[in-house]
Parts: sequence; C-alpha cells; structure tokens
Amino acid sequence: MRAPSMVVRCAAATHQGLVRSVNEDSWLTLPPIFLVADGMGGHEAGELASRSVVDVFRELATHEWVGSDDLITTINHAAAEVSQLRSHGRAPGSTVSGVALSRQGGQPCWLVFNIGDSRTHLLRDGVFTQVSVDHSAAAQFVDAPRNIITRALGAGIEHPEADQWLIPALPGDLIVICSDGLSNELSPQVIAATADHTDDLQEAANRLVQFALDAGGRDNVTVVLVRCEFTEAVEGVTMDEDTLPPQLGDTIEDWEER
Repeated sequence: MRAPSMVVRCAAATHQGLVRSVNEDSWLTLPPIFLVADGMGGHEAGELASRSVVDVFRELATHEWVGSDDLITTINHAAAEVSQLRSHGRAPGSTVSGVALSRQGGQPCWLVFNIGDSRTHLLRDGVFTQVSVDHSAAAQFVDAPRNIITRALGAGIEHPEADQWLIPALPGDLIVICSDGLSNELSPQVIAATADHTDDLQEAANRLVQFALDAGGRDNVTVVLVRCEFTEAVEGVTMDEDTLPPQLGDTIEDWEER
C-alpha cells in the first residue's frame, strides 16, 4: 500500500536579546522534528540543558514519521539527560515545544508537543491559534509571576509529562514555534501578520526576532517556522470521526478519555 506523504519548508532565527549575556535557547529543524527549547539555570547551565534536549530529539531524524510513543520515549530520555546536569548546586532545566510529522491512518498530521512555556501555534486560513498550553504559574493564577513554570525537563521535576495534540495537516498550514522571549514581547496579532507576510520563511523568522528586539529584547528570542506545502493521503484509508481531537486545544489524553 502506498504511504501518505507530506512536504514542508522550514526556517529558524535566534538572538540572545539585549539584556542576557548568554543565549540559553536552542532549536531544531530536522525533519520530521521541529522544536524550540528554552533552557534555565544560569551560569551557562540553561544553554547546556537546552542543547541536551536538542541532541536527544535529533535521534528522531532517523524516523519518517513520529508517533506518540516515540515522543514519550524521547521526552523521558531528554529529561534523564538534563537531570544529570548540575551547575553551582542548582538543577538546570529546559522547556520544549514543537511539532513532529506524524500520520493517523492514511492522513499526514502535525503531532504537537509541549512542556513548559515555549509555544506552538498554527496559522490556518487566516486564523492564528495557540495550540500548546503554557505550563506556568501565570497561566494558572492571575497574579502569579509569568517567569515561573510548573513543568520542565530537569529543574528537579521528576517524570515530566508532555501534552500532545494530533492535528490533520493541510497544505498552507504554517506552524510557529517560539520561546517566551518572542511571545512576551509581541502580540499574537503581530506574530501572525509577520509570519504570514512573505513566502520567504527565513525573512519572516528574521523579522519576528528583530521585532522582538525592537520591543525590548529582554530575553533570548527564538522562532521556528514550518509550512506545509503538500500532503497526500492514502486513497481508501480514512480517519474515523473519533480518530483525532475534534478541535484545537484538546490533548491526546483528553481525546483518549472520551
């Protein structure tokens, strides 16, 4: 049987910002995996943590498609690697957010995953949606500081669980993955308009980072853009209505509990 297919283009840009002396963000654009990792811990420990995450996820490049179990295994491995790092008695950590190219039945899909407060968005037909949900105190409590995260790889957190969302991929979809250095400086409207302003993804990524710097650049800034150019489903293989979450915002866990 012929396999489903999917063609994507991608670009990335990063900057240490105007305040930080070290860029603790890392990113990966190696099909079928695309992500941003935002390290924390200071004294270059955050940089080591985010790089460790990227190094582990790089192993997924040997896959044509990535499934939920693949992600769980990789996340557990990344958490173990980061947990082994130590800096001045502190336990460094890292967020991770991104997408993997996946499939369900005969349909190519985006498999979105997230731990922490980096973000993954989907721009489809002019509608910009934050797919991931922040694991932060600010997301849970109105008056909480926004720089405190409640879930991370490492940082003394044992067995972190990633949220996952499975979304059918359509030609024209644009995935926007970013660290909070971008989302804290720019509104969703500005991010969407800038990302979709040109067909040149590298130009769009560079402009987003520059706009974040112009807005203050108070943190490291990283963005990854992934555009779906083409998909082909397998004829005669369809997805049942219950196969995928019925709407953005539903996690795979939510869907399995129905």
